[in-house]
Parts: sequence; C-alpha cells; structure tokens
Amino acid sequence: MTRSRRFALLAQRDINQETFVEPWPEAGLAVVDSPGDPLPSLRIENGVVVEMDGKARADFDALDLFIADHSLDLEAAPAAMTTPSQELACMLVDINVPATVVRRLAGGCTPAKLTDIIRHMNVLEMMMGLGKMRIRRTPANQAHVTNWREHPALLAADAAEAGLRGFAEVETTVRVARNAPFNALAVLVGTQTGRGGVLTQCAVEEALGLKLAMKGLTTYAETLSVYGTERTFVDGDDTPWSKAFLAAAYASRGVKIRFTSGTGSEALMGNAEGCSMLYLEARCVHIVRGAGSQGVQNGSISCIALPESLPGGVRAVLAENLLASMLGLEVASGNDALASHSAIRKTAKLMLQFIPGTDFIFSG
Repeated sequence: MTRSRRFALLAQRDINQETFVEPWPEAGLAVVDSPGDPLPSLRIENGVVVEMDGKARADFDALDLFIADHSLDLEAAPAAMTTPSQELACMLVDINVPATVVRRLAGGCTPAKLTDIIRHMNVLEMMMGLGKMRIRRTPANQAHVTNWREHPALLAADAAEAGLRGFAEVETTVRVARNAPFNALAVLVGTQTGRGGVLTQCAVEEALGLKLAMKGLTTYAETLSVYGTERTFVDGDDTPWSKAFLAAAYASRGVKIRFTSGTGSEALMGNAEGCSMLYLEARCVHIVRGAGSQGVQNGSISCIALPESLPGGVRAVLAENLLASMLGLEVASGNDALASHSAIRKTAKLMLQFIPGTDFIFSG
C-alpha cells in the first residue's frame, strides 16, 4: 500500500526515532516493581540489625552490611518501618509536615521501604516532595569549562565568565592526562577572579583526582561512583568501605565530596541481580549517606538512555532524585548527558527537576 505523506513525515520526527524496549525484569530491565525486589522488613536485636528486607544478617552482602551498620538510623527505624508507606508518601506532599520530620523517618527506612513509598506517588506528587525536601534553599547550577586546545589562559577566561554569570561550581576535564594540574589551576584561578567562592573540580580518575585535591588545586569532587549490587562493586575493584575511605581522604583536606550513582548502571554492567533499577538506586543513596558524603550526583547520568527506553523511565529518574533528598543528600540531578534526540522528551525530563528545583539542576 502507498503510505500517506502525512504518516511518512510523522515517522521522521525525532520523537519517533527513539528506541523503546520491553521490560525484562530478570535482566534488570525494569525501572520499578521487579519481581526480584524484596518486601520491606527490619528486625533489630540489641542494637544490631539482624534482618533487613527479608534477608537474615548471615546472608547479607557487603552492601547490606554497610547500610545496616552505617546508614540506617536505628532510633528512627521502628517508627519509620511501622508507618504505612502511603502515609509516608502523603507526608512528603503535605505542606503542614516539616521536611525535618520526613527526613528523620526516611533515615530509618530500608531500601525496599524507600522504594515502596515511591509506589504510592505520581509525578506531580514527587515534584512537590522534591521541592520540599531539597537541601539548598536556592537551586544552583554547575558549568563545564574546557576547550580542545587545553590552553590555560582560555580556560581561565571561560572560568572567570562562568563565575561572573553565577555558576556555583565549575568542572573541567582533560584531553591529555598530564595536563590535569594545569587545567585545574587555570579553572581555580579563573573562577575566583570572576567571583569568589566558586568551587572547582577536575574530573579525572580517582587517584589523580585525590592528588590534585591534596595539593589544593581543586575544591570539590564528584567522581566517586557507587553501585547497587556487590558484583558491580567487585568489577570496579571497590567496596562501600573503600569509597568511604576515599571520601574521608578528601574531607580531611576540606574538599567537598559528592558521590555519583544512577538508575541503569547495574543493568548495563550485567549485574542487576533481577532487581529493579529504582530499588538498586535506593541502596546506592543509602551507601552515600553511610559513607558520610554531603551529596550525590544522580538522575541516571550517563546511563540515562537505558531507563528512558523503558516504560516509566523518566518517572524513575525523578524518583531517585527524591530518594536522595529524603535522606538529606544534596542532589546534582544530571541533565548533562544526551537523554534523547527529541526536544519534547528532553524537555519532559528536565521540567520534572527544573520546576521543583534540585540542588544542582545541571551537573557540568
């Protein structure tokens, strides 16, 4: 049959060029409500968590142990776990309930309980909750200052303009690894020339990043990646404790730390263990809290194409930002990676974070 010109033109629109996939929970291709997600539960004996989310302490993996021993607020946990999830969801939206009350209860919620709260909320309600729970009084933005030539004078000039235009943080990176100290110094000098107090980082691998911070060439870092399954940590030659130690090393020199996580990373690495992306992200934000980090860069970040290809993906990205803010973490919500070729879909994702305001709406 001859296809009408109208339908041919519609097929060429960016939004119709997107790739969508069917949920496959066993492989981790489910943003929420995977059959592999555990039910919320918590049992404490003599001040020690002996059961969490249906798993006995003897069966805990490294993430469970770290969350149970270092992140969960055991004083708030009994009240938090016995409060119906729907009631906690209503508290997030209710303007008469202070954010401090919600945050204390959230600290006592296990990852499965946090995920269960989100099940009772639609997108509008989550936006109201995010606006309420945001840590910064006024949302801010990061700028990414770099250039192909890696010329220090050009970098310093661009960084000065970024500071002058009001960016609170400036990130640079390198094309040639040995240029990292020069780039970091150029951006540091440039930002303080434009406006004093702007924080800067050089996004390089962790050992070099720490060395730059120790020398005073950077003032914040956010490339400490955490994951929601033990196997993914093992593949990265890391554990929650090694990440916490690294964060402490930065903090010992007064450097601001923000971890990085995001829905979809475990599925991309083949280690989702049949769990939903949002449940695994709930484990990540608990690890970030337990490690003593001041904030987290989440919102799927570089993995954004995966959740966006699944039903409910954009809602899940908003949900992970909300979970982090509920636990008292400053949220840098990404929006620096190409989420879609469609202007409509990019706008739809951004508006969910822009309207309520995250702490840092753009990460770089």
